[in-house]
Amino acid sequence: MKIIDAHSHLGDNQYPHGEDIIEQTGIKQKTIDSIAIAETLQFKFSRFNHLLYKMFKPIVVRDTINRCKTATRENMRQSMDKAGVSYTVCLPISLNFVSFDALVAAKEKDPGIIPFTSVDHTKDDDYNQVYASHVKAGAKGLKLHPILQKLSLTDKKTFNIVEAFAPYELPVLFHCGITYYYVGKEKQKQTPEYGSIHYAETLVKSFPKVNFIAGHSGAYQVRDVINLLGKYKNVWVDTSFQSASCIRKLIRTFGPEKVLYASDWPYGRRIPAIMAAKSACRGDTHLEKAIFHDNAAKLLK
Repeated sequence: MKIIDAHSHLGDNQYPHGEDIIEQTGIKQKTIDSIAIAETLQFKFSRFNHLLYKMFKPIVVRDTINRCKTATRENMRQSMDKAGVSYTVCLPISLNFVSFDALVAAKEKDPGIIPFTSVDHTKDDDYNQVYASHVKAGAKGLKLHPILQKLSLTDKKTFNIVEAFAPYELPVLFHCGITYYYVGKEKQKQTPEYGSIHYAETLVKSFPKVNFIAGHSGAYQVRDVINLLGKYKNVWVDTSFQSASCIRKLIRTFGPEKVLYASDWPYGRRIPAIMAAKSACRGDTHLEKAIFHDNAAKLLK
């Protein structure tokens, strides 16, 4: 069975010049850290995990930063081969850290990469021109990260960006859920509250003809995603960091054709995410084929 990972990253998306690590080799990844605990349990006990996340936030954030620094093309390919992943969507969080051109260059060396474009809203770019160029070069979607881009999904700039991308009829994946990426003196680099699901609801309701992917299905706010976004026909969800029981709830709410396997590599690891999604399917091979490949293949054209 071919597998498409609908949510991953290449390069260090949290610091300037993050694309410089993409072609580096020999960068080792830790096998054990705080995030690995939840992965070993296949993301079960979400309330307990959320409590630990809040209690040990500085440790988890440090491990998140360290994982991000290992997002080389070499490590990505090794991870894909080990997990049996055929294609992986690579999402730039901010174009001034990892450029779209860097992802295109990586794709030329590894055809398993599916590049998305993103935004640097601090520049006065003509987004109509930018996205026309990026789609022509192979962009299969747009990534919005309100927390790290520090731009609300309801901001006028966000609406202008989505309007510029809408004509290409490709999906817009937005980070969904309140999460943290910096601590201490760096805390000002993020706006965690912008991950709240009510912002996402306003966006998807305002653009009924645009197909949106709710990244991580809201992470720890998965119930809010189900309750607030489940009624919208233009919303898909990805399974990164979700347990089998939560994935089953997502399937019931959004429909089996709207759920996409994802890992959020390198922040997450592919095999635990595959195990959780397989467990959710309970041996239904048709459902597995949809979640692991067909849904994403259709959505991404």
